[in-house]
Amino acid sequence: MTTRRYALFFDIDGTLVSFKTHEIPPSTILALTQAKANGSRVYIATGRPPIIITNLRAIEHLIDGYITTNGALNYVGNQLVSTQPIVREDVLTCVEDSKTKGYGLIIVGRKDVAVLDPKGDVDRIFRQMLAVENLDQDSPLDIVLQQDILQLTAFFPADYEPQLMARLPQCVSGRWHPAFTDITANGADKGKGILAIARHEGFDPIHTIAFGDGGNDTSMILQAGIGIAMGNAIDDLKSQADYVTTSVDDNGILNALRHFKVI
Repeated sequence: MTTRRYALFFDIDGTLVSFKTHEIPPSTILALTQAKANGSRVYIATGRPPIIITNLRAIEHLIDGYITTNGALNYVGNQLVSTQPIVREDVLTCVEDSKTKGYGLIIVGRKDVAVLDPKGDVDRIFRQMLAVENLDQDSPLDIVLQQDILQLTAFFPADYEPQLMARLPQCVSGRWHPAFTDITANGADKGKGILAIARHEGFDPIHTIAFGDGGNDTSMILQAGIGIAMGNAIDDLKSQADYVTTSVDDNGILNALRHFKVI
């Protein structure tokens, strides 16, 4: 059988990594290993900042590049591909709103991360439910605010989101969990991250496949040559995808790569 080569882009949580086990399923490791051996390239496309991308150790040797913080910081190896910080006025508006309203906020700087967690939501959801590591390495807010801010992860329900976003005119929101949303600069999303990586690496975006499960994956599902929603994806993403595979815990990536003859 003749296999096809693509640039493959994978979300992490709920796509590469199971929400149940917090690990990459063995079938996914096998699938990516075979795809790489067949000439495809492997890229990560995540809302996580680099400091908390700690759950990919089993496939790190296969990864060619990263879209991080929902497209606000993208790199290949040690080479920066593109970055798009949030305007300072919007950063300060969100930080002050967090303090006033008392909700959790993760402020992602170019080098460091600050965490405001008055109700313990960051700890409960990120550390306990999502098994996120390294948030204990957060830095003081005043230090982080001296850097370019790439993302603001705000812990409030969806019904408050329109009120705050109306006050952040140069930002967009990408929610992939009911308890929080990732706020980035206008023009920073995973779809634009694919375009930036494609320009840097010299391939046509039509020769890309993107895998995701959440709302912040919509832009790359639509941008990629083939957009694939996991079986555990939200319904809205499934409706916009070119193909819906099985869930992350049911060999979803392996099945899809076989379906499209990548492996």
